[in-house]
Amino acid sequence: MADLDLSDTFGEIAPRFGISRPAGRCFGAIWRAAQAPSAEDLVAQLGLSRSNVSVALKELREAGLIQSARSPGSRKDYFIAPPDPWELARLVLSERARRVFGPARDQLAALETRSADPRAAALCDVFDAVSGHLDALSKLSPDALAGQIDASRSAQKSGGKKKKKKG
Repeated sequence: MADLDLSDTFGEIAPRFGISRPAGRCFGAIWRAAQAPSAEDLVAQLGLSRSNVSVALKELREAGLIQSARSPGSRKDYFIAPPDPWELARLVLSERARRVFGPARDQLAALETRSADPRAAALCDVFDAVSGHLDALSKLSPDALAGQIDASRSAQKSGGKKKKKKG
């Protein structure tokens, strides 16, 4: 696995984020490209079928991970992705909140309505809190998101260590 390039690695990890392997490979190729590739460029570079690339590009556009642009005088679409990793993290958080936490929360709310089980209400409250936090994080600028995550990581590191008493 160590010899995989960025496109292959993105293809491998994409399903963990709810994105298909071909979309992950296309994203990796677009993200690392010096010049924005066209769909035909992606077909040639990745060895995927034209229909696989088209479906992957649609998936990436719907997730907000890429945009298409046209060069003056060209009828081809060229694809770009935000170069900032923190912007990508923000976009992925937003998409996961929309596609995973929102529907799960709605199902829990329906269960809460028709059930007298207090655990359903408690779980719905937890999903509301997590969903609200993800939504707030996804609305931050990339720099603010990085600051939030860095502060959280620093707090975890300092909170987990005990100071030794001199004796």
